[in-house]
Amino acid sequence: MLDEMPPHVARNIEEIVRLDGRDRLDMGPSDHFADLITQFSGSMFFVSLHVAWFGAWIVLNLTGVLPFDGFPFGLLTMIVSLEAIFLSAFVLISENRQALQADRRAKVDLHVNMISEQEITKLVSLVAEMHTFLGLHKEDPELELMQNDTHVGHLADAVGEAEAGTGAAKGPRSAANIEH
Repeated sequence: MLDEMPPHVARNIEEIVRLDGRDRLDMGPSDHFADLITQFSGSMFFVSLHVAWFGAWIVLNLTGVLPFDGFPFGLLTMIVSLEAIFLSAFVLISENRQALQADRRAKVDLHVNMISEQEITKLVSLVAEMHTFLGLHKEDPELELMQNDTHVGHLADAVGEAEAGTGAAKGPRSAANIEH
């Protein structure tokens, strides 16, 4: 299928796959383990297993067939609570790693966008110069503004001010913002 695509598209896909593979290789054993646990605990098989486990536990104890944890099932409650603590930790480990990857990818996206903006600004300037050289120049204030550099910091400040002015909700800090 890749060989049916234009070469530049195929190269981009291959580069993305290579970067994902590199990210997987950078993961430690604990990250792989946390991902496996998170993947398993997020499956319907896991839900079915728990439904069967809880059902059997309750039936065995309430019918008197094998009463080892009577109502209100204190042992079951403790086991489920411990399971929830560990599952939460594994999910958070996986989410923190994913947040770090997402932050890294967002920085790459920003960098590529900044390079693209600089290249487009240069192209706009070159086209404007060609128009002037060919005698096609007419006054266009918007075109003159487009030839100026875009300052990302100023844009970020403007977005922050606009959000503050509208009372936009501010979310929690991302795990990607935490120093490791």
